Amino acid sequence: MSGTPIDRLARATPPSLARRVRGLSDRAIAWLFVGPSIVLLLAVNIFPLIWTINLSFTNFKANRLRDVEYIGLRNYQRILTDSGTWESMQATAHFLFWTIFFQVLIGFALAYLINKKFKGNNLWTTIIVLPMMLSPAVVGNFWTFLYQPQIGLFNYVVEFFSGVDASSFSMIGSTHLAPWAIVIVDTWMWTPFVMLICLAGLRSIPDSIYEAAECDRASKWRQFWTLTVPMVLPFLMLAVLFRGIENFKMFDLVVQLTGGGPGSLTTLTSIDLKREAFEKWRTGYASAYAVILFVTVFGLASIYVKALNKVKER
Repeated sequence: MSGTPIDRLARATPPSLARRVRGLSDRAIAWLFVGPSIVLLLAVNIFPLIWTINLSFTNFKANRLRDVEYIGLRNYQRILTDSGTWESMQATAHFLFWTIFFQVLIGFALAYLINKKFKGNNLWTTIIVLPMMLSPAVVGNFWTFLYQPQIGLFNYVVEFFSGVDASSFSMIGSTHLAPWAIVIVDTWMWTPFVMLICLAGLRSIPDSIYEAAECDRASKWRQFWTLTVPMVLPFLMLAVLFRGIENFKMFDLVVQLTGGGPGSLTTLTSIDLKREAFEKWRTGYASAYAVILFVTVFGLASIYVKALNKVKER
């Protein structure tokens, strides 16, 4: 009489262990199942954070394990008084603002158009979301060829619409155009993500609300500003939160396109942090840099989430 695997396991369980298990409360059993996940979370997330904070107060270098000293807040002082750090912050702020601005503007417009039922709606939706399915490294290499002054298609498109000679400018080699080159690529890649979030918001609005507005003889323009925009606003703000956090730590796309150049014009904070940690081997300094970035993102995100919750409660 073999029985089921559970029966066989029950018979193989020592009586002393069986009595202990039967004596456990529901709370203890819940912790027994949740415990391994918490241990894994502490090992993967919490411990590295604490270790990074500890290293930020030292002069530790990964390629020189001896002569480690605690130097207090000296790393933080150096970072906050370094002009290069503020230049990378400025480049990151420029990248963040304009990518989010264009992605929200274009993404909402596309979602508004696709929400209108028309022939080929599903096909166009699939085509539009294709860029966000690609790897940032692939997109970076792809657009690097498009931006080539001699053979790149982008310059010839600009020449066709503006009459400017295609070989007279370089998007990724010009100090004026390079910041906009990475903004264009990121907007092209991630606008579909914002569009999908906005589309979910638009389709969550009941048709009865618009029918009631039409009964009150409200114009389409008034319906848009008094019904559509307020009800989609939480979704828009959620899209801004997601894209803001992702773009603050943008690395691979910019490295593939410009490598942080020309000069240090497109050196975002993530690229600057990588150079400090793995090229200059200033591990303690880089740890303090990482802590500052973490506190900045966490603080801004916390304030933004509170504002988002207030909008939802209205």
